[in-house]
Amino acid sequence: MALGDAAMYGALAGSVFLSLTPDAQRSKVLLYLLVSAAPFAVVAPAIGPTVDRIPGGRRMVVQLTSVGRALVYLLMISHVRDLLLYPLVFAALVLQKTYAVSKSALVPSVVHREQELVEANSKLSLISGIVGAVGIGPLALMGKLTSTLPLVIGIVLFAAGTLCARRLPRDVVASKPALKQEKVELRSAGIRLAAGAMVLIRASIGFLTFHLLFWLRKDFGLAAFGAAAGASALGSMAGNVLAPRLRQSLRERRMLVGALAVIAVAGFVAAFTSGLPTAIVLAFVVNFSGAVGRLAFDSIVQRDAPDANQGRAFAQFEARFQLAWVLAGLPPVAFTLPGWIGFFLVGAIGLFAMVTYLAGSKAVRAGKPVPPSLTQRATRSVATEVRRRRAAPPSSPPAPRATRAPRRPR
Repeated sequence: MALGDAAMYGALAGSVFLSLTPDAQRSKVLLYLLVSAAPFAVVAPAIGPTVDRIPGGRRMVVQLTSVGRALVYLLMISHVRDLLLYPLVFAALVLQKTYAVSKSALVPSVVHREQELVEANSKLSLISGIVGAVGIGPLALMGKLTSTLPLVIGIVLFAAGTLCARRLPRDVVASKPALKQEKVELRSAGIRLAAGAMVLIRASIGFLTFHLLFWLRKDFGLAAFGAAAGASALGSMAGNVLAPRLRQSLRERRMLVGALAVIAVAGFVAAFTSGLPTAIVLAFVVNFSGAVGRLAFDSIVQRDAPDANQGRAFAQFEARFQLAWVLAGLPPVAFTLPGWIGFFLVGAIGLFAMVTYLAGSKAVRAGKPVPPSLTQRATRSVATEVRRRRAAPPSSPPAPRATRAPRRPR
């Protein structure tokens, strides 16, 4: 399934992105990001509850999404260079997100103990990273020659994925709606703070990815971005390999704080040094920290929400993280920043996330409520203003001006 995703990206990279001038490429990538944000903002909240209780269990969902993506790729072959491509990309991303939700929810049903969840998630992420790093290059080269071949390969891969999914269990992961105890646990202080930190980690990765795409292509050429993309994949793989070992000696909170601190320091150091080697190293470090932080977050959810349905919980959080990645990628697509400014912003995101996480943790230990996030503050301000306007008495209309009586003629 991961290699099937890479087939679509290879076809798009070869036929839509790499063959365009930088200015034309910017508008195409921006449109692609807007299209890809829609499944996470609109469809993802409905996907989780729907597929939680679908008859036939997760195996049926995986098979349906695999067949659906094969059909979408078949339609893409004839519409790679016209406007119909974008609705098809949207459909493929919806199916991809549905599969990701199902995969996250399947993990608890195929491990023997909850302690194995982090290791299982690590292995799945490692497999996806290796497949993506190995497959995207050849598929993009094929797409440069003809966009048809990567899509045909993707159809074959999804057909194979459909057959492999027959070995998955039939269990329905969440046969009932979320109970009150589950909702309370998923809103606990530790999980809320960790989720906020992970949102900013994914935002820093999304921002850096598209910042490097346009800045490196402009100053160093497309091959330089390929090197940075390879470093990103290697960083994710290294983090997935090392994170389970770190968890054996470090608490999850320290792992998460360490990941944020590394992003902050690496971003600020890169801003002062800049250059192509620095960009490649920063791509490796940020994605490494992202993998470590994600597995720390998974462990926090497993520890602090024992009564929650793990599959449903991970699916809900993954939608938020993916949306943060997409939205953070919009500014560097809209306009190219100098390299050092982009690096500085990455460090600023990491520092802000670390400070807010530590401040929130300190408040919780002191028995105080979790400080509201920026989004919550903005929402409350808007709601307060709306209530104030509704409660204010309607302004009385201005009094009519007095009119003089007409003068009598003498």
